[in-house]
Amino acid sequence: MHIDAMTIPEPLGQVADVARQTQSAGFSGLLFTETGRTAYLSAAVASQAAPGLALSTGVAVAFPRSPFVTATTAWELQQATEGKFRLGLGTQVRRHVERRYGSAFDRPGPRLRDYVLAVKACFTAFRTGTLDHHGEFYELDFITAQWSPGPIDAPDPKVDISAVNPWMLRMAGEVADGVHVHPIGEPGYITRHVLPRVAEGAVRAGRTPSDIVLIVPVMTIVGDNDEERDTERQAVRASLAFYGSTPNYAFIWDEAGFEGTTARIREKQKAGDFAGMAAQITDEHIAVFATESSWDGLAGALAGKYAAITDHLVFYNARGDRERFERYGEVARAMRR
Repeated sequence: MHIDAMTIPEPLGQVADVARQTQSAGFSGLLFTETGRTAYLSAAVASQAAPGLALSTGVAVAFPRSPFVTATTAWELQQATEGKFRLGLGTQVRRHVERRYGSAFDRPGPRLRDYVLAVKACFTAFRTGTLDHHGEFYELDFITAQWSPGPIDAPDPKVDISAVNPWMLRMAGEVADGVHVHPIGEPGYITRHVLPRVAEGAVRAGRTPSDIVLIVPVMTIVGDNDEERDTERQAVRASLAFYGSTPNYAFIWDEAGFEGTTARIREKQKAGDFAGMAAQITDEHIAVFATESSWDGLAGALAGKYAAITDHLVFYNARGDRERFERYGEVARAMRR
């Protein structure tokens, strides 16, 4: 198993310590989300602080950056990590892309498909000196030696995308190297939707479905007594409620046997009742969408739940208290063995 720790980028002066702690704790890699700070700068600092640690963006926002800018950044990180960088891309949502980033969002699925192909065309151009991508959204056909980073002694970076709905999952199977499954992507949803749709897209493109990696975040509640688990349980409730408020994800709850969850969460959200939002997540929800265990049992619980689905897990909420993070690292180390 490949086990990453997920983290929100910290101020750059703190990233080196985070990377070194992650490596020494026993994780395979460090996955940077992107919110108010950029994932790429954090990955660059981490690459120098913890050589050999796998790094990835999970996920970086695609459209506000040109495919060429994204490709050159990924290329430099791939070189800096000696081939241990994965480029994870996502669309974000219309409000953020148009009103915060000032970028186009029309037809985000097809646009992201073209974006991925354009990024991969740039990788080819860095090795060959010829840039030749002609897509629906991006036309790239000019490069000179001065403006190319040139070849590197590492394979091209893998390009992964976040995907939830059937069209995006099929598209990932066609053109991406991996899929970032949504944090509420419980095993039933992965089996019903992710695996068959990704395989369908791969076969359509003449690819092997097993070549597309499923990168699965897992929310955990771990401890040897209820008091130890309580803080994480409440944090998981809040996270599930946050994601559960998105209408496009309602079908995931419904199919798992929790019909109307999104509607109930949104009712509380509109009233500004954030505690009420979290209260809609019951213990029954948590049993399906998170993994609760003792410390000694966590590795086995996660393996039993996900080993038949993927060999690439991301510990969603391991970061925090240093002692607990190191214990999570021991679990990661055991699973890697």
